Amino acid sequence: MVSESRRNLVLTVVCLALVLVMAGVAMLNLALPSIARDLGASQSQQQWIIDGYTVVLAALLLPLGALGDRLGRRPMLLTGIAVFGLAAVPSAMVDTTGMLIALRALSGVGAAMIMPATLATITNVFPAEERAKAVGVWAGFAGIGAIIGLLVSGFLLEHFWWGSLFVVTAIAAVVAFVLSWLLVPDTKDPAHAHLDPPGSLLSIIGIGGLVLGIIEGPEQGWTASLTVGGFVVGGAAIVAWVLWSLRADKPLLDFRLFALPGFSAGTMSLFAQFFALFGLFLIVMQFLLLILGYGTWTAAVSLAPMAAVILPVAVLAGLLAHRFGQRLLGMVGLSVCAAGFGVLATMSADSGYWHLFAGLIVVGVGMALAMTPATDAVVGSLPPAKQGVASAVNDAARELGAAFGIAVLGSAFNAGYRNEITRTLAGLPPEAAKAAKESPGAAFGVAQQLGEPGTSLIAAVRDAFMTGTRYALVAGATMLVLGALIVAWRAPRHDQDPEVTLHDALGDALSGPEGVP
Repeated sequence: MVSESRRNLVLTVVCLALVLVMAGVAMLNLALPSIARDLGASQSQQQWIIDGYTVVLAALLLPLGALGDRLGRRPMLLTGIAVFGLAAVPSAMVDTTGMLIALRALSGVGAAMIMPATLATITNVFPAEERAKAVGVWAGFAGIGAIIGLLVSGFLLEHFWWGSLFVVTAIAAVVAFVLSWLLVPDTKDPAHAHLDPPGSLLSIIGIGGLVLGIIEGPEQGWTASLTVGGFVVGGAAIVAWVLWSLRADKPLLDFRLFALPGFSAGTMSLFAQFFALFGLFLIVMQFLLLILGYGTWTAAVSLAPMAAVILPVAVLAGLLAHRFGQRLLGMVGLSVCAAGFGVLATMSADSGYWHLFAGLIVVGVGMALAMTPATDAVVGSLPPAKQGVASAVNDAARELGAAFGIAVLGSAFNAGYRNEITRTLAGLPPEAAKAAKESPGAAFGVAQQLGEPGTSLIAAVRDAFMTGTRYALVAGATMLVLGALIVAWRAPRHDQDPEVTLHDALGDALSGPEGVP
């Protein structure tokens, strides 16, 4: 048994590694204008600088989580940190967009090794009575990792060039690697988990295809060939994966596990949370930059109070879930988060930061209350030997939720904005009207070129921006309410024995001392 002091050090180290992954999702958003200017990146290439990382990360989580179960989570964690750091070094010095996209995809491979290994290590190192609190800390850092990435990138971009983001990432990776080498013990599946190559390949194609379609939909259009192709290929691969898994002796993921109340409710809750959270980040950053006129650093700092709330409340949520149950706390957390979206939906173009602040705090509290019991429900549904796959499902729910949230809330925002702004464009030159309809940023640029007539256009753009914001926030709140209803229906009762529900779900297929197929 690892000592208490050693366990706490392990928790600190794996959370540092987790922040590397989560920050990697968000850190380049603020740097894209500078990267595009220096490398001559097109709009599509800029999108893939971000999405090359996300697609690879989401697609590889499950296979690499299973590989960690078999080979050991410590070597998987160390390899992932090494790949992540080594990809960051040349990223700071690239002179072509294609090379940067390739290196971001390589970073996604490293991230997919890191993320399942961090949570699986925690659930194997901490005893059952301490697991909820440790998972709460992990969930808190998973929630604030993107905000930390925005804070760091905002500061560096104010003082240095965009390549400094990768320099700092490489340094942080070196620190995380050394500490992981010294402190993190190895855990693995004693039964030598079967890697299921056909299932792994189908999962990669299925998840990768769906994420590709989700990402490209708002950019190229929902009927574009790449978007439709992603959904068709991804959907077909998912169906084939499910059918294969139900027949395989040792599948990568036994889909009957979703019959477990905690596993299914926790997965849906995490999907809903990250759907709302990352879609919210997309809208809020634009509000801060375009409507309030903040610089990148000030805009990033404006999100810090939300991060300051999420971490302590997430830790507290572990204790509350133990007392009141995952069902009640998860339902309350998602409902509070939806209420926060409601507060934000009442903002107008004249609202100041403090109105935004109030909404973000409510969202942060709700998110933290829901995140810990959902994470604990997923990993707590399976025995220690299968934590790599359990952690990967947990992580995949977050990544898919984030991708869907950015796409769906972004599309809802665009629909609301364009419906509203179209009414005010009569009389503008065709090229100016087309640019103004494309995005709020382009509309502000057009208004500045029009001189005096641009004043009325600026007011119209601000109002249209808030209309789009309300569309997006209603979509996010709807998903959160749906998640709360599913948790209320599916989450395990406070007195429910997870071992009994595991046998109920898998029945006679159970075999071996671990109680899993």
